[in-house]
Amino acid sequence: MGSSNLIRLGNTGLQVSRLCLGTMTFGSSADEGESVAILDAATEAGVNFIDTANRYPSDAPDERKGLTEEIIGRWLKGRRQRFIVTTKAGGPMGPLPWDAGTSRKHLLSAIDASLARLGTDYVDLFQLHRDDPSTPLEETLEALDTIVRSGRARYVGVSNWGAWRIARALGRSEALRLVKPVTVQPRYNLLFRQFERDLFPMCEAENLATLCYNPLAGGLLTGKYRHGATADAATRFGSGGIAAAYRQKYWHEKEFEAVGQIMQIAQSVGMPPERLAVAWLLAQRGVTCAVIGVSRASQLSQVLLAGDAKLDDHILEKLDTITREFRLGDAAPF
Repeated sequence: MGSSNLIRLGNTGLQVSRLCLGTMTFGSSADEGESVAILDAATEAGVNFIDTANRYPSDAPDERKGLTEEIIGRWLKGRRQRFIVTTKAGGPMGPLPWDAGTSRKHLLSAIDASLARLGTDYVDLFQLHRDDPSTPLEETLEALDTIVRSGRARYVGVSNWGAWRIARALGRSEALRLVKPVTVQPRYNLLFRQFERDLFPMCEAENLATLCYNPLAGGLLTGKYRHGATADAATRFGSGGIAAAYRQKYWHEKEFEAVGQIMQIAQSVGMPPERLAVAWLLAQRGVTCAVIGVSRASQLSQVLLAGDAKLDDHILEKLDTITREFRLGDAAPF
């Protein structure tokens, strides 16, 4: 993946790789040694964009939250300037009421803690991990403005927000002359396309960058799972709270039927299904980057090749037809 795969990050002057390395597994299913191998492999392939969050590893108890940032921080020593680093805050980090959310108290504490763990004095992008309707929007936006103007983050964005809330945040930021969000990080893949109906058109109109996570639907789009079979306990569909959430999202007959047809297309074009799925995502209108995450460095090879893959129009049309129902019944193109 060379320089031709760099893309401008929305309204900013940043140039980032179209593949962004997600690090949610670092410190859990990927130990520090494997995490370093993943970082090295991604870097060698031209990835310059690293996405993390203060509450990663997400399946760890509160006392281990932040371990992922610590692993990345140790790896970044001596090469910080070579990478665009983004972290997130807003998810629960402890038992106290102000250990989560987007209040001024939590966000200002969270950014300082993340910087300490990452071993840097700034992040390039600081995102809100989730919406927090219990905090006044103006308070949240003013806290983000403080963080940018203090130099602790270069830009800010949001993750897992609805289109109407993002539009309102943009409007309030403009009215109050505060720093505006420049990125949106939504879940998006062949089996979850509902954001094509409102979020992506809004982002395109406002020139917001979209950093799309979960491009392989937790691994379902690799074709390694079978409906009715028992998934390995170590996988996203195995056991525990995260596995239960993934099963609720994707472990249904219609998703498995679609995956079967996608596998046939992958075979017909001589492309592994994981590479096909990520290439499809990057070909979609309104998509800036795909956030890719793995548990082993050996899983990266085919996904990294997706950055250079070009799918013919008739293949894209077939994939659209197979998965259009995952736009929640809206079959109209946008």
